[in-house]
Amino acid sequence: MRSRKSLPVSEADPSKTDVQGWRTIRRVAPYLWPEGRTDIKWRVVVAMILLLLAKLITVATPMLYKDAVDALAKDASPLMLGAVGLTVAYGMARLMSNGFQQLRDAVFALVGQRALRVLALETFSHIHRLSMRYHITRKTGGLSRIIERGVKGVDFLLRFMLFSIGPLILELALVGAILFWMFDVWYLVVVAVTIAAYVKFTFAVTEWRVKLRRQMNEQDTDANQKAIDSLLNFETVKYFGAEAREAARYDHAMEGYQKAALSTAYSLSFLNFGQSFLITGGLIAVMVMAAMGVQDGALTVGDFVMVNAYMIQITVPLNFLGTVYREIRQSLVDMSEMFHLLEQPAEVNDKPGAPEISVSGGHVNLSDVQFGYDAERPILKGVSIDVPAGKRVAIVGSSGSGKSTIGRLLFRFYDVQGGAVKIDGQDVRDVTQDSLHSMIGVVPQDTVLFNDTIRYNIAYGRDNASDAEVIEAAKAAQIHDFIQSLPQGYDTQVGERGLKLSGGEKQRVGIARTLLKNPPILLLDEATSALDTDTEREIQGALARAGQGRTVITIAHRLSTIADADRIVVLEQGVVVEEGTHSELLSKKGRYYSLWTRQQTEEEAA
Repeated sequence: MRSRKSLPVSEADPSKTDVQGWRTIRRVAPYLWPEGRTDIKWRVVVAMILLLLAKLITVATPMLYKDAVDALAKDASPLMLGAVGLTVAYGMARLMSNGFQQLRDAVFALVGQRALRVLALETFSHIHRLSMRYHITRKTGGLSRIIERGVKGVDFLLRFMLFSIGPLILELALVGAILFWMFDVWYLVVVAVTIAAYVKFTFAVTEWRVKLRRQMNEQDTDANQKAIDSLLNFETVKYFGAEAREAARYDHAMEGYQKAALSTAYSLSFLNFGQSFLITGGLIAVMVMAAMGVQDGALTVGDFVMVNAYMIQITVPLNFLGTVYREIRQSLVDMSEMFHLLEQPAEVNDKPGAPEISVSGGHVNLSDVQFGYDAERPILKGVSIDVPAGKRVAIVGSSGSGKSTIGRLLFRFYDVQGGAVKIDGQDVRDVTQDSLHSMIGVVPQDTVLFNDTIRYNIAYGRDNASDAEVIEAAKAAQIHDFIQSLPQGYDTQVGERGLKLSGGEKQRVGIARTLLKNPPILLLDEATSALDTDTEREIQGALARAGQGRTVITIAHRLSTIADADRIVVLEQGVVVEEGTHSELLSKKGRYYSLWTRQQTEEEAA
């Protein structure tokens, strides 16, 4: 089980829990009463009117029951028709009460579903705005569960806070007033004490159960994350024959979930029995008082039946109160986690009024760039690189030298901590991210594809691309003939993360996707380092054609692939140590020369 330190501070402090609960309710309120949506507001109003009508009829129904019983208890036969009429009226009242409740739910359904949809979209969009740093540290499985539970909690909270807590208070007040008016104050006292004890017990036990449920949710999230992590790494599991190890790891997580779930189940049994004990005690006390009144002649049999009907009537919503309160508290917990996610600031933001970038040639310049993922560990230490428009510049160096970091800064996954990255003289921090991203095409080392068709994955390069444009891009990436050879052609499913395709096939699809985007700047981030030599040569031809007429920045590990670059920049430990053409760098016999010599020796040996 996770350490308690990972739990929210609010769990240890009830006052903070309440504060967060009210804060969450205030966050939900705008979805119930949205600005500019008169139709939604009218639905809320109509639903509340129907709710009030249903409750008034519900409270009046036992009175009809009483009159019918009294009428039946009398000997005068003409009153039998009145008893029948009252019985029919009683049945109609029950039917109308239920009818108004169902109509209320139908009217309000759009309000809840709209809120759910809007919030889901808001959360989804916000997650995509969060920084790369957040996504590489966040667990995807846990994130999906937080969103799922939080979004569902909105509909529940809107529906049950409006249609359960408020109506319950109204019904209890009306029943108490009727008992006081038709009988005497002691009936009201017994009912009030019963309700007070019931509510206090329910809330106290439910608060305890909320903590248990939170622990259960954490264990559920942990088990789900381990399952997703294992399935995403299916091949790795197979390579190391770790199926049993993964199953044991998952079972251990589920064991923690089982313990938390059992504690939750046991506490529910205790809650249900305690509620039944209190409400039954109140019911017996009131019924004994009514029975004594009938024996004394002060009350009729109908009065006795009416008191019983009212007590049973309030028992139903009171029993429901425990469930509603518990679920509302749980919804608040789930939603607070989701709203906490929504409050996570995006590390990279557009400046207010930032213009779109204007790229005429694609001149890229890094000026004294300083950056580190952690303050204690700088990666780039004053790097300056100039890439003229339409030229091909390669960046090489040993692992950890900062090559790929330059690509992330150019795409603005992160902001530089010193210096500047400019395109055609425009600092990338001064323009909109959307326009910047549209000007840069990236072919990464490992192209990840969506679990959809080849057509969809290539067309992802540009929204609303035509089939002809998709085919043209595939031909340019030298993958059209391969796609045509498949039984389903462009409609072939590529599988999760593109696992049904080979590495070279995935890379070609990625190149086609980038060509379809048609950006003026192309970033090749070790695009062939994971491929075999023959496949690499084939891909290099496609990449060379892709780079024609564009500014190309190639981040490379294999130096043979960038020997014909216009300029090669050598990075070591975050500093530019050499730069020049392939022949110039070899003649210097410096760092590039040693890297080249080593790789040539390794290839010859292989």
